[in-house]
Amino acid sequence: MKRMNKNNRWSKRIGYVITLFQLIASIVFFVSLYKLGMLPNMYLVLIAEILAILLLIMFLGQYNSKRKAIFGKLLSILMSVVLVFASTYVFKANGAVEEISSGGKKLDKVVVAVLKSDPAETIKDAKDYNFGVQYQIKSEEIHETIDAINDEVGASIKTTECSGIQEQSEVLNQGNGNAIIVNEAYLGLLEDESGDFSDNIKIIYSHEIETDVDESVLNASQNDITKNPFIVYISGIDVYGAIETNSRSDVNILAVVNPTSHQILLVTTPRDFYVEFPGVTNGQLDKLTHAGIYGVDVSMATLGKLYDADIDFYARVNFTSLVEMVDALGGIDVNSEYAFTTVGGLNVSQGMNHFNGKQALSFSRERKNLAAGDFQRGKNQQAVITAMIQKIVSPAILTGASDLIKSVAGNVDTNMSQEQIQSLIKSQLANPQSWKIKSIAAEGTGDMQICYSMPSTPLYVTQPNPDSVNNVKSAISSVLNGETFDDSVVTQ
Repeated sequence: MKRMNKNNRWSKRIGYVITLFQLIASIVFFVSLYKLGMLPNMYLVLIAEILAILLLIMFLGQYNSKRKAIFGKLLSILMSVVLVFASTYVFKANGAVEEISSGGKKLDKVVVAVLKSDPAETIKDAKDYNFGVQYQIKSEEIHETIDAINDEVGASIKTTECSGIQEQSEVLNQGNGNAIIVNEAYLGLLEDESGDFSDNIKIIYSHEIETDVDESVLNASQNDITKNPFIVYISGIDVYGAIETNSRSDVNILAVVNPTSHQILLVTTPRDFYVEFPGVTNGQLDKLTHAGIYGVDVSMATLGKLYDADIDFYARVNFTSLVEMVDALGGIDVNSEYAFTTVGGLNVSQGMNHFNGKQALSFSRERKNLAAGDFQRGKNQQAVITAMIQKIVSPAILTGASDLIKSVAGNVDTNMSQEQIQSLIKSQLANPQSWKIKSIAAEGTGDMQICYSMPSTPLYVTQPNPDSVNNVKSAISSVLNGETFDDSVVTQ
């Protein structure tokens, strides 16, 4: 009998220790949820009550048991393990939100390019080459890169000044012994003129320069986005990799959001719109897509001037972002206005289509096989965004939340603060109303004009239609003033 009592005492002591671990795991889990800042208080109270009840049950089960209560101990250990893993997941979610909200930086990559047939493989192999350079645009970064190259090769390289990137390409085409120093984003401009330019060169050196986004274009750092309307510039840059990289912006969408009326207006502006870049082009005009080369802040200022609107936030995504986010959502259902086949061979049906990430990207990028070209591509991009919003605000998001968080971290960059993102999600969870989404697109006519970024050769541009621009201005004003549109798509 004494042996049984002694064993029972030890069993209870072990049970108390296990229950203590459950208490610690419960506290850590609750703290992680609290720090996440996305759950309404009523949810936090309910979770705290459930955790307390489970803990009390486990404690009383150990205290009152006259046996070893093995099952209760195992159940408590299992709960503690689950809570620890759940806490890890929540802390990662909080870190992901912090990462995407750490915007305010933009990255330029200045590279050295040679012909693909050139024997040079590294910058040291090319130390005696003639380097074509241009100082008309962002001369500071070129000088900085030359200094870095000189340090790398241990000598002063020979340079030839060119009038622009087109003359640089001519220097490069003279053959071996010649190289160019150029912002990697500008190489895309030469693709507009010669579609196979990138296939004929190789990069032997890269120098990264990080600068701050112009804070004068960030208008709403303290805005309560759960109560006040706001505008987000969604920029889709045409590269894979680092999201901060300055590059042509092929997707230029304004999301005008009114959290009170639950109306979202998606405004697409064609990539070739012929406009001025405030603070950059000095009255000269250029294609809207080229604004991304000078930074997301320049794109925001350009669209803000075009539509007489204060753009509060930006969200930058790239090819990697879209593919991974759509896959994390388990795919999306996109309504296509037309049936067509993309250059990559994707068959799109008129009406509803279910796309995975790569298919959504192919659908979003296609313009060559569309009768309306870039205008229809803009509408298709709006359709993809609408489908993603519908999936995100639906109960289906719960099953893919973990993968979505992983895909967002490092693949989305925004100047919206962590607190603002958290408050917006908390508001939606506390009051899960449907949203009304309306899409419109600015229109214009095709033309050939000289562009600021490539002054030597006329490029295809879209001359803005003044009536269309005015219609966009009116629609933006209506949403900001609380009006809704009857022809909106309504989320479930």
